[in-house]
Amino acid sequence: MSQPAPRLRVLVAGCGYVGSALAADLAGDGHAVFGLRRRPVGLPPGVAPIAADLSDAATLGALPRGLDAVVYAAAADGFSDDAYRAAYLDGPCRLLDALVAAGERPRRILFTSSTAVYGQSNGEWVDETSETRPAGFSGARLLEGESALLGGPFPATVVRLGGIYGPGRMRLVESVRRGEARLRPGPPLYTNRIHRDDCAGVLRHLLLAAEAAPVLIGVDCEPAAEAGVLRWIAHELGLPEPPVADAAADGSDARARPRGSKRCSNRRLLATGYRFRFPTYREGYAAAVRARG
Repeated sequence: MSQPAPRLRVLVAGCGYVGSALAADLAGDGHAVFGLRRRPVGLPPGVAPIAADLSDAATLGALPRGLDAVVYAAAADGFSDDAYRAAYLDGPCRLLDALVAAGERPRRILFTSSTAVYGQSNGEWVDETSETRPAGFSGARLLEGESALLGGPFPATVVRLGGIYGPGRMRLVESVRRGEARLRPGPPLYTNRIHRDDCAGVLRHLLLAAEAAPVLIGVDCEPAAEAGVLRWIAHELGLPEPPVADAAADGSDARARPRGSKRCSNRRLLATGYRFRFPTYREGYAAAVRARG
């Protein structure tokens, strides 16, 4: 008769969109889960609230004891260099200091990073061995945070997530529904994404694994050209195909922010045994379309 898996004590630092989904999964499995955020209200059932601010070291003195694992899933407060430095470099460093000061020895720390650390923009395939050359401050600060965790006192794994979508984050679907979506002219703009539930699933899988690589890419199984995704969504909604953008006349979309075009491979993640709930954007967006009727 097999023995039940040991019950873990897990701190989710930054219990927001992804962190709360992970915390709910872990608590549902019977693990002891602590959700840390500034105002820990509305946490999933079974998650113990920890009121602390990762930007204020003085608030981190009352962390739970006997932690087996820590997941750093905080998000930046805004899209600025200062906000990214605070969330992805200063925050992890303060948390590491607090864990050391408390005498904690977690066997694993997971850090949610981003594929923004890759600056490739011509449709190249990238994996965990590819050169990291971020095109902007966001990727640069994430790389600094990765280095802090990987060079820290505890075993760490960095998960470089693609664009996260899911309940409450269906920007592409809504843009097509409202008739605001535009197909970008020129070469294909390859995009990489992962459903929120698979973000949580990947993190849970890695927490329970006997071992984990230092760096993993967390994207679904099909990097896709943005135009193809928009056309597919329009078809599912029973709407006409979005028009091609007139770059000279239409300055209303988000083209002002530089966009990379790369195809991220999840081969290393699949080799760990993880199986996706939503293997491609089709399954993920179809579920959203069905939910909205």
